[in-house]
Amino acid sequence: MFSRVLCLLSAGVLLAQPVADPKDTARKALDLLLARKYSDVIAMVSATSKAANSEAELAKKVSDTWGSAQTIGVAAVRSIGTSNIVTIPVKFANQDVSFEISLNAEGQIGLIFPRVDPWKHPGYCGTASFKEREVTIGTQWKLGGTLSIPDGAGPFPGVVLVHDTGAADRDEQNGAVKVFKDLAEGLSCRGVVVLRYEKRTRTYPAVTQKEDYSAEAEIIDDAVLAAGVLRSQPEVKPGRVFALGFGFGGYLMPRIAEADGKLAGMIIVNGNERPLEDLALDEANYLNEDQEKTLTGPKLEAWHRQLAVIREQAAKIKKMTQGDADSASLLGMKGSYLLDLKGYDPAGQAKLLKLPMLILQGERDFQVNMKDFAAWKSGLQGMQGVTMKSYGPLDHLMVQGAGRSTSADYRKADQHVAPVIIDDVAKWVAQ
Repeated sequence: MFSRVLCLLSAGVLLAQPVADPKDTARKALDLLLARKYSDVIAMVSATSKAANSEAELAKKVSDTWGSAQTIGVAAVRSIGTSNIVTIPVKFANQDVSFEISLNAEGQIGLIFPRVDPWKHPGYCGTASFKEREVTIGTQWKLGGTLSIPDGAGPFPGVVLVHDTGAADRDEQNGAVKVFKDLAEGLSCRGVVVLRYEKRTRTYPAVTQKEDYSAEAEIIDDAVLAAGVLRSQPEVKPGRVFALGFGFGGYLMPRIAEADGKLAGMIIVNGNERPLEDLALDEANYLNEDQEKTLTGPKLEAWHRQLAVIREQAAKIKKMTQGDADSASLLGMKGSYLLDLKGYDPAGQAKLLKLPMLILQGERDFQVNMKDFAAWKSGLQGMQGVTMKSYGPLDHLMVQGAGRSTSADYRKADQHVAPVIIDDVAKWVAQ
Protein backbone atom coordinates (compact mmCIF):
# COMPACT_ATOMS: atom_id res chain seq x y z
CA MET A 1 0.00 0.00 0.00
CA PHE A 2 2.63 2.51 1.00
CA SER A 3 4.87 1.78 -1.98
CA ARG A 4 2.95 4.52 -3.78
CA VAL A 5 3.82 6.95 -1.01
CA LEU A 6 7.48 5.93 -0.91
CA CYS A 7 7.74 6.85 -4.58
CA LEU A 8 7.17 10.46 -3.59
CA LEU A 9 10.41 10.54 -1.61
CA SER A 10 13.84 10.74 -3.20
CA ALA A 11 17.13 11.47 -1.49
CA GLY A 12 15.23 12.75 1.52
CA VAL A 13 13.31 15.48 -0.24
CA LEU A 14 9.62 15.77 -1.12
CA LEU A 15 9.54 17.03 -4.63
CA ALA A 16 8.10 20.12 -6.25
CA GLN A 17 5.73 20.06 -9.20
CA PRO A 18 6.68 21.65 -12.52
CA VAL A 19 4.95 24.84 -13.57
CA ALA A 20 3.38 23.41 -16.73
CA ASP A 21 0.48 20.97 -16.50
CA PRO A 22 2.19 17.64 -17.19
CA LYS A 23 -1.06 15.95 -18.28
CA ASP A 24 -1.62 18.43 -21.10
CA THR A 25 1.98 18.18 -22.30
CA ALA A 26 1.94 14.39 -22.24
CA ARG A 27 -1.40 14.18 -24.03
CA LYS A 28 -0.15 16.52 -26.77
CA ALA A 29 2.94 14.36 -27.24
CA LEU A 30 0.85 11.19 -27.36
CA ASP A 31 -1.53 12.64 -29.95
CA LEU A 32 1.43 13.60 -32.11
CA LEU A 33 3.00 10.16 -31.67
CA LEU A 34 -0.20 8.38 -32.69
CA ALA A 35 -0.46 10.69 -35.70
CA ARG A 36 3.14 9.70 -36.56
CA LYS A 37 4.26 13.33 -36.45
CA TYR A 38 7.62 12.35 -35.03
CA SER A 39 9.44 15.61 -35.74
CA ASP A 40 6.84 17.50 -33.72
CA VAL A 41 7.33 15.07 -30.82
CA ILE A 42 11.10 15.52 -31.01
CA ALA A 43 10.61 19.27 -30.67
CA MET A 44 9.12 18.61 -27.22
CA VAL A 45 12.02 16.39 -26.08
CA SER A 46 14.78 17.63 -23.76
CA ALA A 47 18.23 18.10 -25.27
CA THR A 48 19.69 15.21 -23.26
CA SER A 49 16.98 12.79 -24.43
CA LYS A 50 16.87 13.48 -28.17
CA ALA A 51 19.17 10.57 -29.01
CA ALA A 52 16.75 8.15 -27.34
CA ASN A 53 13.81 9.73 -29.15
CA SER A 54 14.90 9.79 -32.78
CA GLU A 55 12.26 9.34 -35.48
CA ALA A 56 13.36 5.72 -35.86
CA GLU A 57 12.97 5.08 -32.11
CA LEU A 58 9.61 6.86 -31.89
CA ALA A 59 8.30 4.79 -34.81
CA LYS A 60 8.85 1.67 -32.67
CA LYS A 61 6.62 2.97 -29.86
CA VAL A 62 3.37 2.04 -31.62
CA SER A 63 2.97 -1.39 -33.21
CA ASP A 64 0.88 -1.86 -36.35
CA THR A 65 -0.38 -5.12 -34.86
CA TRP A 66 -2.33 -3.18 -32.24
CA GLY A 67 -4.68 -1.79 -34.85
CA SER A 68 -6.14 1.71 -34.77
CA ALA A 69 -6.53 3.68 -31.54
CA GLN A 70 -10.15 3.47 -30.35
CA THR A 71 -10.21 5.47 -27.12
CA ILE A 72 -7.69 7.44 -25.05
CA GLY A 73 -8.28 7.40 -21.30
CA VAL A 74 -7.74 9.86 -18.47
CA ALA A 75 -4.13 10.75 -17.68
CA ALA A 76 -2.66 10.01 -14.23
CA VAL A 77 0.43 11.72 -12.82
CA ARG A 78 2.99 10.65 -10.26
CA SER A 79 6.12 12.49 -9.11
CA ILE A 80 9.61 10.96 -9.10
CA GLY A 81 12.43 13.32 -8.30
CA THR A 82 11.96 16.64 -10.03
CA SER A 83 10.20 14.84 -12.86
CA ASN A 84 6.63 13.73 -13.45
CA ILE A 85 5.55 10.44 -14.97
CA VAL A 86 2.25 10.71 -16.83
CA THR A 87 0.39 7.48 -17.63
CA ILE A 88 -2.26 7.54 -20.34
CA PRO A 89 -4.24 4.38 -21.21
CA VAL A 90 -5.05 3.79 -24.87
CA LYS A 91 -7.44 1.14 -26.16
CA PHE A 92 -6.40 -0.01 -29.63
CA ALA A 93 -8.49 -2.34 -31.76
CA ASN A 94 -6.41 -5.37 -30.75
CA GLN A 95 -4.54 -4.34 -27.61
CA ASP A 96 -4.75 -2.19 -24.47
CA VAL A 97 -1.59 -0.13 -23.91
CA SER A 98 -0.60 2.38 -21.22
CA PHE A 99 1.86 5.04 -22.37
CA GLU A 100 4.22 6.33 -19.69
CA ILE A 101 5.71 9.72 -20.56
CA SER A 102 8.36 11.30 -18.33
CA LEU A 103 8.63 15.09 -18.10
CA ASN A 104 11.37 17.11 -16.43
CA ALA A 105 10.80 20.18 -14.28
CA GLU A 106 10.69 22.36 -17.43
CA GLY A 107 7.97 20.20 -18.98
CA GLN A 108 10.29 18.62 -21.55
CA ILE A 109 9.94 14.97 -22.52
CA GLY A 110 12.50 12.45 -21.36
CA LEU A 111 11.13 9.04 -22.33
CA ILE A 112 7.99 7.61 -23.89
CA PHE A 113 7.40 4.02 -22.83
CA PRO A 114 4.43 1.92 -23.98
CA ARG A 115 3.34 -0.76 -21.51
CA VAL A 116 1.29 -3.48 -23.15
CA ASP A 117 -1.46 -4.63 -20.81
CA PRO A 118 -0.62 -8.27 -19.98
CA TRP A 119 -3.93 -8.93 -18.23
CA LYS A 120 -6.02 -11.85 -19.39
CA HIS A 121 -9.43 -12.98 -18.20
CA PRO A 122 -9.04 -15.26 -15.17
CA GLY A 123 -10.28 -18.81 -15.31
CA TYR A 124 -12.96 -18.35 -12.65
CA CYS A 125 -15.72 -18.75 -15.24
CA GLY A 126 -16.60 -17.84 -18.81
CA THR A 127 -17.40 -14.22 -19.60
CA ALA A 128 -20.81 -15.44 -20.81
CA SER A 129 -21.75 -16.06 -17.15
CA PHE A 130 -22.20 -12.35 -16.47
CA LYS A 131 -22.79 -9.05 -18.23
CA GLU A 132 -21.44 -5.56 -17.60
CA ARG A 133 -23.11 -2.15 -17.62
CA GLU A 134 -21.61 1.32 -17.27
CA VAL A 135 -22.86 3.70 -14.58
CA THR A 136 -21.87 7.11 -13.19
CA ILE A 137 -21.08 7.75 -9.53
CA GLY A 138 -21.79 11.23 -8.13
CA THR A 139 -22.86 14.54 -9.66
CA GLN A 140 -20.28 17.09 -8.50
CA TRP A 141 -17.38 14.70 -9.05
CA LYS A 142 -18.63 12.37 -11.76
CA LEU A 143 -16.83 9.03 -11.78
CA GLY A 144 -17.18 6.26 -14.32
CA GLY A 145 -18.18 2.89 -12.94
CA THR A 146 -18.82 -0.66 -14.14
CA LEU A 147 -21.47 -3.05 -12.88
CA SER A 148 -20.80 -6.78 -13.25
CA ILE A 149 -24.14 -8.60 -13.15
CA PRO A 150 -24.70 -12.36 -12.94
CA ASP A 151 -26.84 -14.09 -15.51
CA GLY A 152 -30.16 -15.20 -14.10
CA ALA A 153 -33.33 -13.80 -12.64
CA GLY A 154 -31.99 -12.33 -9.40
CA PRO A 155 -32.24 -10.31 -7.32
CA PHE A 156 -28.68 -10.81 -6.09
CA PRO A 157 -26.59 -9.47 -3.20
CA GLY A 158 -24.27 -6.63 -4.18
CA VAL A 159 -20.71 -5.64 -3.32
CA VAL A 160 -19.12 -2.25 -3.94
CA LEU A 161 -15.31 -2.28 -4.18
CA VAL A 162 -13.39 0.47 -2.35
CA HIS A 163 -9.84 1.44 -3.36
CA ASP A 164 -6.45 1.34 -1.73
CA THR A 165 -4.15 4.41 -1.67
CA GLY A 166 -3.01 6.11 -4.86
CA ALA A 167 -4.78 7.36 -7.97
CA ALA A 168 -6.29 3.97 -8.78
CA ASP A 169 -8.50 3.07 -11.71
CA ARG A 170 -11.70 1.08 -11.42
CA ASP A 171 -9.76 -2.15 -11.87
CA GLU A 172 -7.34 -1.34 -9.01
CA GLN A 173 -4.53 -2.31 -11.37
CA ASN A 174 -1.11 -2.75 -9.83
CA GLY A 175 1.49 -3.95 -12.30
CA ALA A 176 0.00 -6.84 -14.24
CA VAL A 177 -2.71 -7.57 -11.67
CA LYS A 178 -6.21 -6.09 -11.83
CA VAL A 179 -7.47 -6.79 -8.33
CA PHE A 180 -10.96 -5.31 -8.72
CA LYS A 181 -11.56 -6.63 -12.22
CA ASP A 182 -10.68 -10.11 -10.96
CA LEU A 183 -13.01 -9.73 -7.97
CA ALA A 184 -15.81 -8.39 -10.17
CA GLU A 185 -15.60 -11.26 -12.66
CA GLY A 186 -15.18 -13.93 -10.01
CA LEU A 187 -17.98 -12.75 -7.72
CA SER A 188 -20.45 -12.06 -10.53
CA CYS A 189 -19.91 -15.66 -11.69
CA ARG A 190 -21.02 -16.71 -8.21
CA GLY A 191 -24.23 -14.73 -8.00
CA VAL A 192 -23.04 -11.32 -6.73
CA VAL A 193 -23.54 -7.95 -8.44
CA VAL A 194 -20.27 -6.00 -8.20
CA LEU A 195 -19.69 -2.27 -8.68
CA ARG A 196 -16.21 -0.88 -9.29
CA TYR A 197 -15.46 2.72 -10.22
CA GLU A 198 -12.69 5.20 -10.98
CA LYS A 199 -11.15 6.78 -7.91
CA ARG A 200 -11.72 10.52 -7.57
CA THR A 201 -8.00 11.26 -7.35
CA ARG A 202 -7.46 9.54 -10.70
CA THR A 203 -10.21 11.39 -12.57
CA TYR A 204 -9.60 14.71 -10.79
CA PRO A 205 -5.94 14.77 -9.64
CA ALA A 206 -6.17 18.44 -8.61
CA VAL A 207 -8.53 17.51 -5.77
CA THR A 208 -5.51 16.49 -3.69
CA GLN A 209 -4.35 20.13 -3.64
CA LYS A 210 -7.56 21.48 -2.11
CA GLU A 211 -7.21 22.85 1.43
CA ASP A 212 -10.02 20.64 2.76
CA TYR A 213 -8.71 17.45 1.12
CA SER A 214 -9.27 14.51 3.46
CA ALA A 215 -10.08 10.82 3.54
CA GLU A 216 -13.70 11.80 2.92
CA ALA A 217 -12.79 13.47 -0.37
CA GLU A 218 -10.36 10.73 -1.35
CA ILE A 219 -12.45 7.66 -0.58
CA ILE A 220 -15.33 7.82 1.90
CA ASP A 221 -17.80 10.14 0.14
CA ASP A 222 -17.57 8.32 -3.19
CA ALA A 223 -17.86 4.89 -1.55
CA VAL A 224 -21.14 5.97 0.05
CA LEU A 225 -22.42 7.34 -3.27
CA ALA A 226 -21.39 4.11 -5.01
CA ALA A 227 -23.27 2.02 -2.44
CA GLY A 228 -26.36 4.11 -3.18
CA VAL A 229 -25.98 3.54 -6.93
CA LEU A 230 -25.63 -0.20 -6.34
CA ARG A 231 -28.80 -0.29 -4.20
CA SER A 232 -30.76 1.40 -6.96
CA GLN A 233 -30.09 -1.36 -9.51
CA PRO A 234 -33.08 -3.64 -10.21
CA GLU A 235 -30.87 -6.75 -10.07
CA VAL A 236 -29.75 -6.03 -6.49
CA LYS A 237 -31.53 -7.54 -3.49
CA PRO A 238 -32.84 -4.90 -1.07
CA GLY A 239 -30.90 -4.77 2.20
CA ARG A 240 -28.06 -6.94 0.86
CA VAL A 241 -25.42 -4.45 -0.25
CA PHE A 242 -21.91 -4.93 1.20
CA ALA A 243 -18.72 -2.90 0.84
CA LEU A 244 -15.30 -4.47 0.31
CA GLY A 245 -12.37 -2.27 1.27
CA PHE A 246 -8.94 -3.13 -0.09
CA GLY A 247 -5.84 -1.86 1.75
CA PHE A 248 -6.50 1.71 2.85
CA GLY A 249 -10.14 1.22 1.83
CA GLY A 250 -10.33 -1.51 4.46
CA TYR A 251 -8.82 0.82 7.07
CA LEU A 252 -11.58 3.34 6.33
CA MET A 253 -14.37 0.76 6.10
CA PRO A 254 -15.86 1.50 9.56
CA ARG A 255 -16.06 5.21 8.66
CA ILE A 256 -17.65 4.33 5.33
CA ALA A 257 -20.19 2.05 7.01
CA GLU A 258 -21.07 4.72 9.56
CA ALA A 259 -21.49 7.40 6.88
CA ASP A 260 -23.63 5.09 4.74
CA GLY A 261 -25.78 3.66 7.52
CA LYS A 262 -27.33 0.93 5.34
CA LEU A 263 -24.60 -1.62 4.62
CA ALA A 264 -25.37 -5.27 5.26
CA GLY A 265 -21.76 -5.92 6.25
CA MET A 266 -18.11 -4.95 5.85
CA ILE A 267 -15.40 -6.89 4.01
CA ILE A 268 -11.77 -5.96 4.62
CA VAL A 269 -9.07 -7.37 2.37
CA ASN A 270 -5.48 -6.70 3.43
CA GLY A 271 -6.67 -3.59 5.24
CA ASN A 272 -4.52 -1.92 7.85
CA GLU A 273 -5.79 -1.41 11.39
CA ARG A 274 -2.76 0.60 12.48
CA PRO A 275 -1.93 4.22 11.52
CA LEU A 276 -0.41 4.98 8.13
CA GLU A 277 2.94 6.07 9.55
CA ASP A 278 3.36 2.64 11.18
CA LEU A 279 2.80 0.99 7.81
CA ALA A 280 5.32 3.28 6.16
CA LEU A 281 7.96 2.38 8.72
CA ASP A 282 7.31 -1.35 8.49
CA GLU A 283 7.43 -1.32 4.71
CA ALA A 284 10.59 0.80 4.64
CA ASN A 285 12.32 -1.54 7.09
CA TYR A 286 11.21 -4.54 5.03
CA LEU A 287 12.58 -2.98 1.84
CA ASN A 288 15.78 -2.05 3.65
CA GLU A 289 16.62 -5.73 4.12
CA ASP A 290 16.67 -6.14 0.33
CA GLN A 291 18.39 -2.83 -0.40
CA GLU A 292 21.26 -3.61 1.96
CA LYS A 293 21.92 -6.78 0.00
CA THR A 294 21.58 -5.41 -3.53
CA LEU A 295 22.73 -1.76 -3.48
CA THR A 296 26.26 -0.44 -3.16
CA GLY A 297 28.06 2.88 -3.28
CA PRO A 298 26.11 6.06 -4.09
CA LYS A 299 22.85 4.15 -4.64
CA LEU A 300 23.01 2.63 -1.17
CA GLU A 301 23.86 6.03 0.33
CA ALA A 302 20.89 7.58 -1.44
CA TRP A 303 18.64 4.82 -0.09
CA HIS A 304 19.95 5.43 3.45
CA ARG A 305 19.06 9.11 3.13
CA GLN A 306 15.58 8.24 1.92
CA LEU A 307 15.12 5.77 4.77
CA ALA A 308 16.21 8.41 7.27
CA VAL A 309 13.61 10.84 5.90
CA ILE A 310 10.85 8.23 6.18
CA ARG A 311 11.76 7.50 9.79
CA GLU A 312 12.03 11.19 10.64
CA GLN A 313 8.72 12.08 9.05
CA ALA A 314 6.92 9.12 10.61
CA ALA A 315 8.14 10.33 14.02
CA LYS A 316 6.86 13.85 13.26
CA ILE A 317 3.42 12.48 12.38
CA LYS A 318 3.25 10.76 15.77
CA LYS A 319 3.85 14.10 17.49
CA MET A 320 1.38 16.14 15.43
CA THR A 321 -1.23 18.28 17.18
CA GLN A 322 -4.20 20.24 15.85
CA GLY A 323 -1.95 23.27 15.53
CA ASP A 324 0.00 21.46 12.80
CA ALA A 325 -2.82 21.43 10.24
CA ASP A 326 -0.93 23.82 7.96
CA SER A 327 2.42 22.07 8.32
CA ALA A 328 4.42 20.83 5.35
CA SER A 329 3.50 17.47 3.85
CA LEU A 330 4.81 14.39 5.62
CA LEU A 331 5.13 11.06 3.81
CA GLY A 332 3.36 12.71 0.89
CA MET A 333 0.30 13.75 2.97
CA LYS A 334 -0.81 17.18 4.11
CA GLY A 335 -0.96 18.01 7.79
CA SER A 336 -4.74 18.51 7.71
CA TYR A 337 -5.17 15.11 6.03
CA LEU A 338 -3.07 13.37 8.67
CA LEU A 339 -4.80 15.12 11.56
CA ASP A 340 -8.18 13.97 10.25
CA LEU A 341 -6.99 10.40 10.80
CA LYS A 342 -5.17 10.99 14.09
CA GLY A 343 -6.78 9.04 16.90
CA TYR A 344 -8.93 7.02 14.51
CA ASP A 345 -9.58 3.55 15.91
CA PRO A 346 -10.92 1.33 13.10
CA ALA A 347 -11.61 -1.74 15.25
CA GLY A 348 -13.16 0.35 18.02
CA GLN A 349 -15.47 2.11 15.58
CA ALA A 350 -16.39 -1.20 13.94
CA LYS A 351 -17.45 -2.63 17.31
CA LEU A 352 -19.85 0.26 17.79
CA LEU A 353 -21.48 -0.42 14.42
CA LYS A 354 -22.10 -4.10 15.20
CA LEU A 355 -22.18 -5.05 11.51
CA PRO A 356 -21.07 -8.47 10.26
CA MET A 357 -17.43 -8.39 9.19
CA LEU A 358 -15.22 -10.54 7.00
CA ILE A 359 -11.47 -9.82 7.32
CA LEU A 360 -9.05 -11.52 4.93
CA GLN A 361 -5.26 -11.20 5.05
CA GLY A 362 -2.42 -12.47 2.88
CA GLU A 363 0.43 -13.63 5.08
CA ARG A 364 3.06 -12.69 2.45
CA ASP A 365 1.82 -9.09 2.31
CA PHE A 366 4.68 -6.71 3.16
CA GLN A 367 2.59 -3.55 2.67
CA VAL A 368 -0.07 -4.42 5.24
CA ASN A 369 1.41 -7.18 7.32
CA MET A 370 0.22 -9.67 9.91
CA LYS A 371 0.59 -7.07 12.68
CA ASP A 372 -2.56 -5.48 11.31
CA PHE A 373 -4.40 -8.79 11.19
CA ALA A 374 -3.48 -9.28 14.85
CA ALA A 375 -4.62 -5.73 15.65
CA TRP A 376 -8.03 -6.36 14.07
CA LYS A 377 -8.33 -9.63 16.00
CA SER A 378 -7.42 -8.00 19.29
CA GLY A 379 -9.54 -4.90 18.73
CA LEU A 380 -12.64 -6.89 17.74
CA GLN A 381 -12.35 -9.45 20.52
CA GLY A 382 -15.76 -10.35 21.90
CA MET A 383 -17.66 -8.96 18.91
CA GLN A 384 -20.21 -11.29 17.33
CA GLY A 385 -20.44 -11.83 13.58
CA VAL A 386 -16.74 -11.45 12.76
CA THR A 387 -15.01 -13.93 10.44
CA MET A 388 -11.24 -13.69 10.03
CA LYS A 389 -9.02 -15.73 7.74
CA SER A 390 -5.36 -15.47 6.70
CA TYR A 391 -3.73 -17.19 3.74
CA GLY A 392 -0.09 -18.28 3.87
CA PRO A 393 0.81 -18.09 0.15
CA LEU A 394 -0.99 -14.81 -0.70
CA ASP A 395 0.55 -11.32 -1.04
CA HIS A 396 -0.94 -7.81 -0.87
CA LEU A 397 -2.80 -8.28 -4.16
CA MET A 398 -4.12 -11.64 -2.93
CA VAL A 399 -2.05 -13.41 -5.58
CA GLN A 400 -0.52 -16.77 -4.72
CA GLY A 401 3.26 -17.04 -4.56
CA ALA A 402 6.17 -18.43 -2.59
CA GLY A 403 9.10 -16.96 -0.73
CA ARG A 404 9.76 -13.34 0.07
CA SER A 405 7.23 -11.01 -1.57
CA THR A 406 8.41 -7.95 -3.52
CA SER A 407 6.69 -5.37 -5.71
CA ALA A 408 8.43 -7.00 -8.70
CA ASP A 409 6.03 -9.91 -8.23
CA TYR A 410 3.14 -7.63 -9.19
CA ARG A 411 4.56 -7.16 -12.69
CA LYS A 412 4.59 -10.86 -13.59
CA ALA A 413 2.14 -11.64 -16.38
CA ASP A 414 -0.99 -13.76 -16.10
CA GLN A 415 -1.53 -13.43 -12.34
CA HIS A 416 -4.90 -13.18 -10.66
CA VAL A 417 -6.57 -12.92 -7.29
CA ALA A 418 -6.55 -16.43 -5.80
CA PRO A 419 -9.82 -18.34 -6.38
CA VAL A 420 -10.09 -19.07 -2.65
CA ILE A 421 -10.65 -15.35 -2.02
CA ILE A 422 -13.46 -15.26 -4.57
CA ASP A 423 -15.03 -18.36 -3.00
CA ASP A 424 -14.75 -17.14 0.59
CA VAL A 425 -16.23 -13.71 -0.17
CA ALA A 426 -19.07 -15.16 -2.25
CA LYS A 427 -20.00 -17.73 0.42
CA TRP A 428 -19.91 -15.12 3.19
CA VAL A 429 -22.08 -12.67 1.28
CA ALA A 430 -24.62 -15.41 0.46
CA GLN A 431 -25.06 -16.68 4.03
